[in-house]
Amino acid sequence: MKKPIAPLLLALICLCVFFQAANSSAAPIPVFVSILPQKTFVEKIGGAFVSVSVMVLPGANPHNYEPKPGQMIALSKAGIYFAIGIGFEDVWLKRFGSTNPTMKIVHTEQGIDKIPMLSHDHQDSSHDEHDGIADPHVWLSPPNVKIIAKNISDGLSQADPAHRADYEENLRKFEREIDDLDAELRKVFSDRKGAKFMVFHPAWGYFAHAYGLEQIPVEIEGKEPKPSKLKALIEQAKRDGIRIVFVQPQFSTKSAEAIAKAIGGEVAVADDLHPEWANNLREQAEKFKKALR
Repeated sequence: MKKPIAPLLLALICLCVFFQAANSSAAPIPVFVSILPQKTFVEKIGGAFVSVSVMVLPGANPHNYEPKPGQMIALSKAGIYFAIGIGFEDVWLKRFGSTNPTMKIVHTEQGIDKIPMLSHDHQDSSHDEHDGIADPHVWLSPPNVKIIAKNISDGLSQADPAHRADYEENLRKFEREIDDLDAELRKVFSDRKGAKFMVFHPAWGYFAHAYGLEQIPVEIEGKEPKPSKLKALIEQAKRDGIRIVFVQPQFSTKSAEAIAKAIGGEVAVADDLHPEWANNLREQAEKFKKALR
């Protein structure tokens, strides 16, 4: 005949089951990110343990964005803010910290070697003041995103050490996905080293740097080119055989359309803030490859 389980042992088993159930049903950590691609990164690593809100709404310009009142209210309840070094953060991060002093701010771009955002004069001997401005579009390079992902994992692990193992395992999975994507893109551009493509807003510098390409920007920091520079860009496009001018949905396309018309080319979309980060880079790579002559 089996002996009955001791009351104390039974109580301990019940407590373990209770705490395990309570832990598994705990509410996810409310976190904020600056831009849509970051939402993908944080969800890849945080999984069901995070609830992600995006500050810069679709279609808005992340360089000069102003948060909505409802977003500031939601921010007051967030546990972590994942920054990425984009323009509006220069003004708003301190305000975010004041709104929610207990919220941890994680700089996910930390550790990335920044490159200068070159002006449309960069191929000449004269340079303007924009040449020294660090390019904030770090998320468009898979090697950079591995650094961003590690910073996200570390931030979540510090805020929620109980799930550190989950975050680290998710990080390893995401890193493998990034490596596969990087290998794909290197293959796409293996025979296009040094090729040039023209973009309205210079968001694709890190992408170009990673795969041996060169972007030619039409504007810098939201400033349209002067007529003399517009003429020079048209001449350069003709000289380099450029037939496509890429534009972002968040910016005016007036100058890009003028160049495209002058060279008998076309305007195409290159969305640097698309939420489907990996697929967007794959699709954009094919667009760039088509444009490279």
